[in-house]
Amino acid sequence: MKLRSRVPELVAATARETRSALEYYRERIRVLNPRLNAFITPVDPQAHPATGAPGTRRLAGLPIAHKDLFVTRGIPTTCGSRMLAGFVPPYDACVVERLDLAGCTLIGKTNMDEFAMGSSNETSAFGPVRNPWNLERVPGGSSGGSAAAVAAGLVPVATGTDTGGSIRQPAALCGITGIKPSYGRVSRFGMIAFASSMDQAGVLARSAEDAAWVLREMAGHDPRDSTSVGLPVPDYVAALTRGVRGLRIGIVQNFFDEGLWPAVADRIREALSVLEAAGAQLIDITLPHLSLSVPVYYVLAPAECSSNLARYDGIRYGHRARDPVDLTDLYCRSRSEGFGAEVQRRILIGTYVLSHGYYDAYYLKAQRVRRLIRNDFLKAFESVDLLAGPTTPTPAFRLGEKTADPLTMYLNDIYTIGVNLAGLPALSVPAGLVEGLPVGLQLIGRDFDEETLFAAAADFQGRTDWHRAEPPGFEEGSG
Repeated sequence: MKLRSRVPELVAATARETRSALEYYRERIRVLNPRLNAFITPVDPQAHPATGAPGTRRLAGLPIAHKDLFVTRGIPTTCGSRMLAGFVPPYDACVVERLDLAGCTLIGKTNMDEFAMGSSNETSAFGPVRNPWNLERVPGGSSGGSAAAVAAGLVPVATGTDTGGSIRQPAALCGITGIKPSYGRVSRFGMIAFASSMDQAGVLARSAEDAAWVLREMAGHDPRDSTSVGLPVPDYVAALTRGVRGLRIGIVQNFFDEGLWPAVADRIREALSVLEAAGAQLIDITLPHLSLSVPVYYVLAPAECSSNLARYDGIRYGHRARDPVDLTDLYCRSRSEGFGAEVQRRILIGTYVLSHGYYDAYYLKAQRVRRLIRNDFLKAFESVDLLAGPTTPTPAFRLGEKTADPLTMYLNDIYTIGVNLAGLPALSVPAGLVEGLPVGLQLIGRDFDEETLFAAAADFQGRTDWHRAEPPGFEEGSG
């Protein structure tokens, strides 16, 4: 079994030798995961077998890992939090159902920032995940466990969620491909909520090709999710061969600001020159209100998290404090014991901006600016087919480097958050190394036009080898 096999090759090989393929990845998890802490719960494939009928399984036997906020029937789901310790769901999330029907075999639940709140995977109650490119660096968050597991070859593909960059940012920092589809393209049923108007499920994989194979099975309307859009799902795999010739790609000038490392900017410009040489036309674009995306996000997302997490009170759901003296004590201790510091911080901010006297000044104003940000994107797409720029301003930073300064940590998502506010699809692909660490090129598409993203990413990866690079110590055959 080759560690860097393409998904279609891996599916074909698994059909011939299902047992050895699964054992190969399970053994890598057993040996290498202690160095990364990428998995919260390794899963025996027999505990969650694929359910699709023979002949309908386009991903038959493909090993997969799910971020630990997708509920999985009979298997613990923690959201990286003490609040959900011991929670074993009685049903599967829609994403899990659909990938089961496609023939995928679940081999683990991956570590994550608590309730998806974080940019470094350091807020997990199960400890931080480490970046396989440098074990003293963060993998990004909140889908850092999924990104690290794919980058280190512990699993060929994994699911993630993206509320403000939580698929694209860890994909960039770990040197893999990550796609956040359009809001509403993939069902959120059974996906434990952080900020419901921005959360979206997606895929982390070695390449755009692998991600296309998996997203094709995940996407589609689900009547159980009121935000799920009833549009047909294109054949993303067929779109991989379209190429970029004739595409107009807008280079977002806002992204090339003073916070962007010069060396990262150099790698991104080199990547853009590859697309230009392949026949794309590069056009400078400015998004006038994009600089407001971080403050808008950190008003709206905490407001939604405050509402969504109110249910975890020690009575209806979640951790319950022992021996409370009264109801107030039960509420206070259950939530303070169950939630970590970052989750508590965001709940407090959200409760404040939603409170009487501040709703108009903060929440309502942020919603109005959110519309301006989306309008800027829509205006840009009148003259271009894609937008492009860096995924993150820097490579992976050191563990603990930003934990004492939340504002500095939040700025690591400065190039990704606007996409979530606008509900657009976006993708990050590996675009080189800076100081031995990966950086990512971000491509942003029109509403529900993931096909063009895949076409551009596949063309780029057909002309470069960055998506094939292996972290030192985690190469094929290591461990």
